Amino acid sequence: MRRPVPGIANFPVASVAEMLGGVPIFSELPDRHLRSLAKELQIQNAEAGRTIVKHGEGGVGFYIVLSGEAEVRKGSRRLATLTPGQFFGEMSLLDGGPRSADVVATQPSVLGVLSRWEFVAFADTHSGVYPAMLKECARRLRETDQKLSE
Repeated sequence: MRRPVPGIANFPVASVAEMLGGVPIFSELPDRHLRSLAKELQIQNAEAGRTIVKHGEGGVGFYIVLSGEAEVRKGSRRLATLTPGQFFGEMSLLDGGPRSADVVATQPSVLGVLSRWEFVAFADTHSGVYPAMLKECARRLRETDQKLSE
């Protein structure tokens, strides 16, 4: 029998763990770690039009869209549309730095939220989390460096 994620019976742990496995910083974690991480998520509902995170504010957590849709915006410009399984705020798990854009729900949405302090506690007790994150950070840095040198 599948155990639901606390607070949301519509999102079984296995389904949320699968979504988390699609997040590059978590993609190399074994299934058992992904299931444990899924259990750490808090659930947040966002009505259409609600600003989920605001540009310039301190980043205190990572978000994954479980249902609904949100847009990443910088000023009046739309940068991306996020649908179930997509995510934002992953770098705040490392540094808590300011948000680089607004994220606004465009439909009623359900989000899984992982705070920085919950993540640190998780990573400190599950081997392999930090090396996987560092590998992804290095990949992104190389990609950015390549784009800047073109």
